[in-house]
Amino acid sequence: MISMTRKLALIAGIGLALASVSYTPPATAQVVVGVGIGVAPPPPRFERVPPPRRGWVWAPGYWQWNPGWRRHVWVPGSWVRARPGYRYYPGSWVQGRDGWHRRDGYWGR
Repeated sequence: MISMTRKLALIAGIGLALASVSYTPPATAQVVVGVGIGVAPPPPRFERVPPPRRGWVWAPGYWQWNPGWRRHVWVPGSWVRARPGYRYYPGSWVQGRDGWHRRDGYWGR
């Protein structure tokens, strides 16, 4: 006959074995799919930047391609929570061989 302590140890061991089999580590790779747009974005609109807010960075507005309307639409600027030790680089449009591509804003050192 198996003692209660031994049964609990056996159950715990099986539970850990099953947990390790079903564990999937988080994905670290990101997939970016870009589509070239044949229409250049209009010049940026003038936006009045609000007064600074402690702990926040202003991300300026930008033109975004709307395929349903087949034109660019303006996305107004917004506040983004600051990341200490990083600098915010706003997004931009870049012209490539197959058209215009939008690069999103990002945080860099």
